[in-house]
Amino acid sequence: MHKNLSQFLQALKEHHELHEVDALVDPCLEITEIYDRVVKQEGPALLFRNVLGSKIPLAINLFGSSARLQLALGVVSIEDISRRIEEFTQLNVPSGWWAKLQILPKLGVLDSLAPKRVRSAPCQEVVIRPGEGPMLGKLPVLQCWPKDGGKFITFPLVITRDPETGKRNVGLYRMHVYDDQTTGMHWQIHKDGAEHFRRLKGRSKKKLEVAAVIGADPVTMFSAACPFPFGVDELMFAGFIRKAAVEVVRCKTIDLEVPAQSEIVLEGYVEEGDLRMEGPFGDHTGFYSRAKEFPVFHITCMTHRRDPIYVTTVVGRPPMEDNYLGKAIERIFLPLIKRQFPEIMDIHFPWEGCFHNLVIVSIRKSYPEQAKKVMHALWGSGQMMFSKCIVVLDEDASIQDLREVAWRTLNNVDPKRDIVFADGPIDELDHAANQDFFGSKMGIDATRKTEAEGMRRPWPEDIVMSEEIKKKVSERWSEYGF
Repeated sequence: MHKNLSQFLQALKEHHELHEVDALVDPCLEITEIYDRVVKQEGPALLFRNVLGSKIPLAINLFGSSARLQLALGVVSIEDISRRIEEFTQLNVPSGWWAKLQILPKLGVLDSLAPKRVRSAPCQEVVIRPGEGPMLGKLPVLQCWPKDGGKFITFPLVITRDPETGKRNVGLYRMHVYDDQTTGMHWQIHKDGAEHFRRLKGRSKKKLEVAAVIGADPVTMFSAACPFPFGVDELMFAGFIRKAAVEVVRCKTIDLEVPAQSEIVLEGYVEEGDLRMEGPFGDHTGFYSRAKEFPVFHITCMTHRRDPIYVTTVVGRPPMEDNYLGKAIERIFLPLIKRQFPEIMDIHFPWEGCFHNLVIVSIRKSYPEQAKKVMHALWGSGQMMFSKCIVVLDEDASIQDLREVAWRTLNNVDPKRDIVFADGPIDELDHAANQDFFGSKMGIDATRKTEAEGMRRPWPEDIVMSEEIKKKVSERWSEYGF
């Protein structure tokens, strides 16, 4: 496992997955155009060493391929993590004392999950307080797209604590830079950070302390992107993947802990009633999200390594770096979804659907209308509530193959019988709905229909060649002159 960002960059270099750019580049639009061309060709991670207006190098596209994600997470295959999760979800603690002793080695890994506090850390080698020098002005912050409202910090690990429970949350929320010491805090209404902010209401304390971490070890950065249920600590999940606790250190001016191996840390607060227009911003849907009011983040201190590296990303029309992160999340969390819904065999969030516009599911169908049950169950489950369209197919469908999905769906569906409409919460970035936060959803039952579901004639069989003939042709393939 990579202890910090520098170790990860070195590993990328050794695996020929890093391209270093020494030419002078402009953080206003130019870096985005370079990155966009590279990521759409599944090109390497980029390290810009000479960014106009800053002495700090900039890293981008760190997770923009399956190979780099595997390297980041320290696995040969993403499925390795899925299997570990599945093993623990199926772990039943036995009743006998001897059986409990036998299982202790497996349970012992839980000790590594809790973050470990240290007294000093590389992320605090340099400390800058207001009036002691530039803060945000030191950073090579990007303006990503021409109609963006300004410069945005796009890959901050935003750490807050629930005012009621004291539980930590780490989320990824973009930050619109207003000046050297203030930014917007774009946590959408459904996000945990926004809920922490709302819980200030009616309390004597009107400020919510916030720490924004820019650059950390790759596992911690990945964990911040994961859609955990409310109250789950992302740093504990990072410890699970790393098989070692994430070291944390207390901030200088606020009562929060941040990963000790971070590159740059912004300490500060948001205050109840203090809102400002944020955006517009070229978003992961491929469209600009409009300007809206969000909380203002006030910086009370900035700390960083002596030689920090600024980590950023750009979102826009797929495929982008976030698509690879999303695919890894899909595979890693499949065991948890299957644990909750045993009939689900596989799940697919196509890039073209930006992860919340289309969800494809295959199920082991055991009774009539089970596909509709699965649709409604998913709509009632965490961030799956944002799924605009859910397509359900049988377990033998290869749902990772969009051609097969289209073939089976278009052939298997009777629109009146098999399409379901529902209303409910939608993603804040869904611009197609008539209003914010609420809209319609569609479910499509593309499974084979039975007599119990009203089918009055036999369902046709798939055309499949016999295994004997396929084997014969494979053995004689060279004789055919191809």
